[in-house]
Amino acid sequence: MLKDITLGQYYPVDSPVHRLDPRIKIVLTIAMIVAVFLVRSLLGYAIILLFLILTARAARIPFKMLLKGVKPLRFILILTFLLNLFFTSTGDVLFSWEFLKITDQGLRQAVHFSLRLVFLVIGTSLLTLTTSPIMLSDGLELLLSPLKALHFPAHELAMMMSIALRFIPTLLEETDKIMKAQMARGADFESGNLIARAKAMIPLLVPLFVSAFRRAGDLAMAMESRCYHGGEGRTRLRVMRVTRLDWIACALMALLIALVVLEGALLPHGLL
Repeated sequence: MLKDITLGQYYPVDSPVHRLDPRIKIVLTIAMIVAVFLVRSLLGYAIILLFLILTARAARIPFKMLLKGVKPLRFILILTFLLNLFFTSTGDVLFSWEFLKITDQGLRQAVHFSLRLVFLVIGTSLLTLTTSPIMLSDGLELLLSPLKALHFPAHELAMMMSIALRFIPTLLEETDKIMKAQMARGADFESGNLIARAKAMIPLLVPLFVSAFRRAGDLAMAMESRCYHGGEGRTRLRVMRVTRLDWIACALMALLIALVVLEGALLPHGLL
């Protein structure tokens, strides 16, 4: 399951999506999230899905790799679907058995919230897979730079996010190694009830936290030894410029939002 987590991983290929300005990609990702929340029917989700498939194809990323990132969230997806399905009492009753009741409004909300979660994970995974952590942190810092006039720590926030994204694959690899070592010593992480599995995770979490704090200490010492003092007086190796490709991507995102809004206006009550 650890290998299925794609958030924070970078897929190094040459594609038009990879060449986009990181600032534009962050803004477009936020716009896509807004478009997902504007969807009101299955037709709108089909439009979003088609856009994500075409974007993944343009980025030369297998769409199966994006779907693999949703796999670790299957428990949350199932829980979200069931909670909205059985705990929404408004609407016409479709099925009733003792204290369980399914309404059309509950079914609609269950489908909407589950699909929204899936598309949000796929969209954010596209951002991290096509943007290196360094470029992502630089783009975020430049976007937040106007807030420096209000003494907002834009550079520090961008640096923290960059370090967090950078160490996600490292911690996953460390977790896999510790898990295999504990299984070789007889640990069982899969059998038993929920409480037994939680207790079995203790031999995994303790060395993982110790390793994470050790890595954090080594990183802090390395940054101090290189005289790191934040973003003051810092120069950049790469100068970001908005190109014609970025404007084309913005136009396509504007078209997507327009289609979603138009779909919501023509179908005010949704197809589901």
